Amino acid sequence: MIDLKLLQKDFQSLSAKLMRKGVDAALLENLKNKNEELKIAKINFETLQAAQNAMSKEFGVYKREGKDISELKAKVDANKIEITKALDIQREKQEELENIAMAIPNVPDDSVADGEDEDDNVELKKVLTPKEFNFTPKEHWELAEENGWIDFERGVKLATSRFSVSFGMGARLERALINFMLDFNRSRGFDEVSVPALVNRTALEGTGQLPKFEDDLYKMDGLELFLIPTAEVPVTNLYQDEILSADELPKKMTAYTSCFRKEAGAAGRDTRGMIRQHQFHKVELVALAKPEESEKIFDEMVACASDILTALELPHRLVDLCTGDLGFSAAHTTDIEVWLPGQNTYREISSISNTREFQARRAKIRFKDGKKNSMVHTLNGSSLAVGRTLVAIMENYQNEDGSIDIPEVLKPYLGI
Repeated sequence: MIDLKLLQKDFQSLSAKLMRKGVDAALLENLKNKNEELKIAKINFETLQAAQNAMSKEFGVYKREGKDISELKAKVDANKIEITKALDIQREKQEELENIAMAIPNVPDDSVADGEDEDDNVELKKVLTPKEFNFTPKEHWELAEENGWIDFERGVKLATSRFSVSFGMGARLERALINFMLDFNRSRGFDEVSVPALVNRTALEGTGQLPKFEDDLYKMDGLELFLIPTAEVPVTNLYQDEILSADELPKKMTAYTSCFRKEAGAAGRDTRGMIRQHQFHKVELVALAKPEESEKIFDEMVACASDILTALELPHRLVDLCTGDLGFSAAHTTDIEVWLPGQNTYREISSISNTREFQARRAKIRFKDGKKNSMVHTLNGSSLAVGRTLVAIMENYQNEDGSIDIPEVLKPYLGI
């Protein structure tokens, strides 16, 4: 959640930064008005409370001096009723303000480029040179079906569209990739954790998926439980509503989970193949850090994900997202896009984000900073999306006869 103290201190500066991310000026003005209403409600409550304290002292004097207290008692009783009403109004105004604030995205870093969409993102660098084929490379769904690695029709039979079933070497490669990625991340200092695939509403509010993106989530009927859209949600929320010691930071974690998304806003996009599935496997990086360390850890996370692709000998590029393409919770994001020769383009395979204090404020994750409690910075990123990595291997390691070679670093995981 945005810093409401900053809203009070400098509304113009905060609103200007949020409008860079496409936040409507009318919504910001409403936020400002609700904040003013809350301030007035607090002042009214505090005034009544002060009057109550004064009358209580006077009440004691009257009793000691033997004066008639009936009139004063009537005033005290009437004021108590007004205090209760004022407290109810204050709570109502607080809830109204927080409901609006929960729907407002994070403030982008000043270094983030202005832009409307992915066409305005800024390429940072390319890593490895794409292979030149002496034949027309096929797309992954052709290769998957030819080699019997993935069956899309049986996925539909078992569930619905955008589900698939992996067989044989396809299934083995998915497992090998998961183990390779987890081992690689642990070698870079990220502790492995295993977390539930179901989380409650509070956890999703903490990382910013709710309330804005509820239509993209799978919800359990009759329960306030949701299938996770990413391991970022349960791993970040491991420390929800806790105060950590400074010595505990940074906390660097990695987790493998299946992820579930309705992709409600992606109709017609990537309907063939494994690029945009309702269920997919992913290895995630999550970090909780002191504010002064978060940028360094962000760079470590980008390097970790990029180096996995380099180890797999998959060409890729790093791209900084512009304001128009930046996610709801992110202050700064670097995407990693892998080269897909079958599509003759780079496609996103990882997204590393620094959310600064945004998620920590929502999830109440703090650390003891000297004598005071401060918000941690939270970071997250794919390392990597397993299905998309398998897609990249199929397309980059294909041969003219349709067979697919295996990356050297994965052979020990396959017993080859």
